[in-house]
Amino acid sequence: MDSSPKPAKRSLMTSLMEAATTTLQRTSSFKEDSYLASNLKPSEKRSLQELRHLLSSSSSSSKPISIWGVPISEAEDERSDVVLLKFLRARDYSARDAHAMLVRCAEWRAEFGADGVVEEELGFKELEEVVAYMHGWDRGGHPVCYNAYGVFKDKEMYDRVFGDADKLSRFLRWRVQVMERGVRMLQLRPGGVNSIIQVTDLKDMPKRELRAASNHILSLFQDNYPELVASKVFINVPWYFSMLYAMISPFLTERTKSKFVIAREGNVAETLYKFIRPEFVPVQYGGLSRPGDLENGPPKPASEFTVKGGEKVLLEIDGIEAGATITWDLVVGAWDLEYGAEYVPTAEDSYTLCVEKTRRIPATADEPIHNVFTAREAGKMVLSIDNSTSRKRKVAAYRYFVRKPSV
Repeated sequence: MDSSPKPAKRSLMTSLMEAATTTLQRTSSFKEDSYLASNLKPSEKRSLQELRHLLSSSSSSSKPISIWGVPISEAEDERSDVVLLKFLRARDYSARDAHAMLVRCAEWRAEFGADGVVEEELGFKELEEVVAYMHGWDRGGHPVCYNAYGVFKDKEMYDRVFGDADKLSRFLRWRVQVMERGVRMLQLRPGGVNSIIQVTDLKDMPKRELRAASNHILSLFQDNYPELVASKVFINVPWYFSMLYAMISPFLTERTKSKFVIAREGNVAETLYKFIRPEFVPVQYGGLSRPGDLENGPPKPASEFTVKGGEKVLLEIDGIEAGATITWDLVVGAWDLEYGAEYVPTAEDSYTLCVEKTRRIPATADEPIHNVFTAREAGKMVLSIDNSTSRKRKVAAYRYFVRKPSV
């Protein structure tokens, strides 16, 4: 008699989730358009010329159109082609549909006052660097916009921001303000950086309560900011997202799906590091960048490394002079390991100093290690990262500064 176990029965729900997860774990295959005229297909060039003709025909009886600070009626301005091609691509190169979309966008910008919204004080200081904000750049030079709505799980906060129609309207204006800041960071030139990276944190997001605001934001951005997002990175994705994605996937274009990147909770830093250097990733997502760090210019680059499952890594910073001060930052994605630091003097008759006693760093840690040590004698600093009790490989990064002793 065959005693081998029978295969377990699979429900429709399980099949849907597994199929979606396989799709979602792929890295983004989206390739950003260069907007170089030499790369356009003949049919695309004809659509661009037709759109320009439609604009010139309609501009004789109306005010010249300017979108995102670019006068699109001026053919000699290379930026205008970039803007026009974004609207064309959003409408599958139908010149008439793109023209209608562009005109409606220009009318909305005039009515909304979008060109001046960046300078407005809308009273949402508590949401800055929390809910929606521009922070740093990815490895390709794209500005990164972070979105996190978990704070609205608190009913008092939700009522304060979305309590009535006027508050919702003011919030939408603030959200457009953040988007306009991102647009101002773009080059909008052929071959340049012409889109942003969008990172959306789904942790604790109150879906039902935010449905109205989310729909408004999505509609505004789809209608008035076409092709301005190069990739959409979803982090801290809950288990049911795979099921939802499986249901809506047939209704999404391949171009849209190619922009999606998904990271479950515990895999955030590893995913973000593929696109963004650690010194630009916010500390709450496993990076080294704190609010305000980028205001004083580019940060010092960090060195990246991985810690394999069952591995102990020793980072040595040597050549430290007597009297020198060393400052270091260290972060490991999804920590759950032991960390310690010691100073080893060069002189053989000196004792090794315990700088930081070995301790367990939990997976929930959302701040990098930051410490300063002044050496009394020449030697080296040794940082210990012990992942011996875990089978999971983890991404990590560190950087250090050594200030020589004053003469």
